[in-house]
Amino acid sequence: MELEILGAHNCESRDAKLTSLLIDRIIAIDAGSLTSSLSLEAQQRVKAILITHRHFDHIRDLATFGMNAYMSGPINIYALDSVLEVISTHLLNEVVYPDFRNKPFPDKPALKFCPLEPNREVLIEGYAVLPLPVSHNVPTIGYQVTAPDKKSIFYTSDTGRNPSSLWEAVSPGLLVTEVSLPDKFESFAQDSGHLTPRLLKQELLDFKRVRGYLPPIVTVHMSPHVEGEIKEEVAQVAEELAATITLGYEGMKISI
Repeated sequence: MELEILGAHNCESRDAKLTSLLIDRIIAIDAGSLTSSLSLEAQQRVKAILITHRHFDHIRDLATFGMNAYMSGPINIYALDSVLEVISTHLLNEVVYPDFRNKPFPDKPALKFCPLEPNREVLIEGYAVLPLPVSHNVPTIGYQVTAPDKKSIFYTSDTGRNPSSLWEAVSPGLLVTEVSLPDKFESFAQDSGHLTPRLLKQELLDFKRVRGYLPPIVTVHMSPHVEGEIKEEVAQVAEELAATITLGYEGMKISI
């Protein structure tokens, strides 16, 4: 099982891309930088896209992906029904961009919307996908994705502090989570449903208490202008917990 970080940030510049992950080249999670990070050939290998929530930095490239898949779809887009409704109402709405659920042909569209139910595992392209609610300021699900060989990743997406019941439901070989801001912005992070290194430490302590171990951890959704501070504080957390915590970056590949 291979994970590629296409976008590891919450802002975009020449050197930073919006959040998007790719598993084994065929399953994407979030679409912040899905087309801007992949060649057309690589995009054609993608068979399914899992969306965690409705915020723009996680759905942006669905529009351009739909255009690029115009004659090669349908590609299945999985998300909460409320998230799919936002995408169809505000992005693929025939005003901002075409509704690729019906184009180029109603019986062979570029994109097919597939609503998910939280806590109900589904099989997608041979992978067991478990969508789990996480704590954010809009309805959001994280995904545990388990390959046929039973290796697994859990991606929290954007999240604040979660109840311990979340960790009771997962047992990943790799945890991908967010650290948006350094500790000095903890109050703002909590209000907006995000993590700082100190809040991440609390999450990981809960994980270890519930599961009895800590997997390797990769962080994404960093704010580029304060990433240096985040890096220093995350390194301190890793030392205190004797954990392997790595800041993700664009183009990073991890074998599990």
